[in-house]
Amino acid sequence: MSEIAGQTGLRSAAGAIVHESYSFACMRCGHGWEQSYEIEHHTDTDGRAFVLYVADGQVVPSPLNRPTCANCDGHVLRIMAAGQVSGVREAARRSTARPAPSPAADASGDAPADAPREHHWHLSDLLHPFHRRAS
Repeated sequence: MSEIAGQTGLRSAAGAIVHESYSFACMRCGHGWEQSYEIEHHTDTDGRAFVLYVADGQVVPSPLNRPTCANCDGHVLRIMAAGQVSGVREAARRSTARPAPSPAADASGDAPADAPREHHWHLSDLLHPFHRRAS
């Protein structure tokens, strides 16, 4: 199927509309985000099928052809099922939540030297849950 971006006049004549969501992770800067699309299926006057991708009410290029990172304009992205980025962010949020000071903390409020420290996240941390193990 061919894709025609920017053809807003055709939107009312869609034969079928499919809703898809994707998670994206930039391999250059580590930025992660999710986006939902309405994929409108159309037929042109010559009978050829084409689709329009609509995100936030705007016709956009297919996210699968040459996606671009909104943070660094990089084009090397990992495209995953919806919910992957938010799931990793939630896990990161839970693991970096600071516990209340323990009774072992000294009078200054400092935690003991053996207390867990806040973790600084890297791209590899974001992508680690998605690595496949060789079988």
